[in-house]
Amino acid sequence: MLENGADLILLIKFILLGFVQGFTEPIPISSSGHVILIKDLFGIYTTGLSFEIIVNFGSLLAIMTVYRNDLIVLIKENIAFLFKGEKQYAHSFRFTLYLLLATMITGVLGLTIEQFISEELTKPLFVGISLLVTAFFVWLIRNLQGTKSDIDITMKDAIIIGLAQTCALIPGISRSGATIVAAMLIGLKRETALRFSFLLFIPVTIGVNVLSYKDIVNDPLFSANFIPYTLAFITSIITTYFALKWFIDVMKKGKLIIFTYYCLVVGTAVIVYQLFFN
Repeated sequence: MLENGADLILLIKFILLGFVQGFTEPIPISSSGHVILIKDLFGIYTTGLSFEIIVNFGSLLAIMTVYRNDLIVLIKENIAFLFKGEKQYAHSFRFTLYLLLATMITGVLGLTIEQFISEELTKPLFVGISLLVTAFFVWLIRNLQGTKSDIDITMKDAIIIGLAQTCALIPGISRSGATIVAAMLIGLKRETALRFSFLLFIPVTIGVNVLSYKDIVNDPLFSANFIPYTLAFITSIITTYFALKWFIDVMKKGKLIIFTYYCLVVGTAVIVYQLFFN
């Protein structure tokens, strides 16, 4: 039961945050950067990382839903290779190993630089600069096609994509953008780059959620914000699902340039505002 108008406004703010997180997670414009900007713009305060963990989990469920058939095939073929000796599925086993390798690289490096990023690079000004970086790299791959499919991915490719994903720990550098840019620069087809990028999101996010559960347990405001967090979580699931479907279509049509324009405009606006009006 809402007690006053302030409670309603708080719910609306968190639904907006859930929407922003969900919509920006799968597309190459940086969800973490946009969440920081929206929090700063509307004066929304959350403690620790509990909110980010919750809405990211919502995005995880949506992405797993979209790629459920790929996940089922990978699981079945890995079981057939490992326990039944069916060698024709060796490529699926290698693909899975490369996903885990890229995840491990991000995890190890992420733990090393996480504190520096959280202390030094979460200011809106740095988000604006990072959005310009994202704009440049998305522009760089706008017309690339690629020739390598799932079976052509190598260990070197996985390492490069894992390193690119680590760069996306910086707010304003898009995770999907960084991994897809890296994948396409090393010659992967658009469809393969998409699949690897979003299947890679799954173990990374599961790992972050497992390692960060204490943030939720120790969050003094979690109980008080349970309803706003829940609404943001649900909103994140829905918007991530439809945003990912839309992004897949944009990739197929080769219209990535729209994200370059967007990041360029928003990044420039944020920098100008922070330098001259804040």
